[in-house]
Amino acid sequence: MTLEISSEMLDMGRRARAAAQVLAMAPAAAKAQALNAAADALWTQREDVVAANARDMAAAQEKGLSPAMLDRLALDEGRISGICDALRTVAAQDDPVGQIITEWDRPTGLHIARVRTPLGVVGVIYESRPNVTADAGALCLKAGNAVILRGGSEGFRSNHAIHAALVQGLRAAGLPEDAIQLVQTTDRAAVGDMLRMVEHIDVIVPRGGKGLVGLVQREARVPVFAHLEGICHIYVDASADADKARAVVLNAKTRRTGICGAAECLLLHRDIADGLGAQIIADLVAAGVEMRVGAGLQHLPGVAAAAPDDFGQEYLDKIMAAAVVDDVDAAMAHIRQYGSQHTDAILAEDDAVAARFFAGLDSAILMRNASTQFADGGEFGLGAEIGIATGKMHARGPVGAEQLTSFKYLVTGDGTVRA
Repeated sequence: MTLEISSEMLDMGRRARAAAQVLAMAPAAAKAQALNAAADALWTQREDVVAANARDMAAAQEKGLSPAMLDRLALDEGRISGICDALRTVAAQDDPVGQIITEWDRPTGLHIARVRTPLGVVGVIYESRPNVTADAGALCLKAGNAVILRGGSEGFRSNHAIHAALVQGLRAAGLPEDAIQLVQTTDRAAVGDMLRMVEHIDVIVPRGGKGLVGLVQREARVPVFAHLEGICHIYVDASADADKARAVVLNAKTRRTGICGAAECLLLHRDIADGLGAQIIADLVAAGVEMRVGAGLQHLPGVAAAAPDDFGQEYLDKIMAAAVVDDVDAAMAHIRQYGSQHTDAILAEDDAVAARFFAGLDSAILMRNASTQFADGGEFGLGAEIGIATGKMHARGPVGAEQLTSFKYLVTGDGTVRA
């Protein structure tokens, strides 16, 4: 069975490489046509997608998935409409392939241009969220890349239904159907094969929990865009506006607890801990959040004392840690110790304090007076995202179509020779 899977994966890789060569020269209009046609097909077939998702949801409930994980898996007509909107938004964006990043002339007479070029073949390994099938397929296509998608077993039927619409879009635009392939097995051997397919896959993007990302980082021979945990912090400074702070923290934690941009730890300046800080914690407790708090907060109603390992956790649930800190420097020290360099926010009206926070931390996304739930490619205007890259090489933050390109140099002379 393992040999059979390996053979199938290598065949997918070969076909993806051939499709990538076609996509590298595909007109921007054809790619846009494919994405718009895919959106039309997905909307037309939305009842079939919802039915497939219902079967996935029933199986996931039997397995005992948490409410947050079930929320990530669930599709309804509203969410399918959002996926269609994302496909159309990506279609309408400027095509990154061939864009001139910079250009210059040399005294030798050479003209040199650095231009965007596709990466080639992208492998995406993801869990739970069927919208990733559409987002990853769309962004890779826009950037001229072929993609091999390997979704988790919990979304198997939903992923297939969405993938079918993407293939219809490719067919309508006359582009190779192998440009967006979906692995047909839930056997984990397929993941191992993808991580070793250095001749056929140019980069791997893992999208899932710590276990999946850790596995990919440990075992991949193919380069990886790391999407690590979203251990997002919010620091409330002494200069914070009370109304803004209460609204932003509540939204950052409770809007959707199961996404990587959900706030997981609240840091309160010592001077406001018993005033505004107590109000914010009361708001969270009233919203059903289990608050695990450090010293200086344990007298507040409805909270529990935090254990040492409650900090540095990605809960993806209605659970939040909280601590009192002396100032912005202490907040940054806490974030450096426990954070994941994903998204961290400060609530402050003092410009100097906010500037220090922005300069002193190296998270992929830093926010001021805004909810961490905005850590999303769609909210950044990218149409969609293939993930939030927390590494420092090539791509950081939301990975859209532009981040799925590399570059090459185009050098033009006129019979120019080197002395």
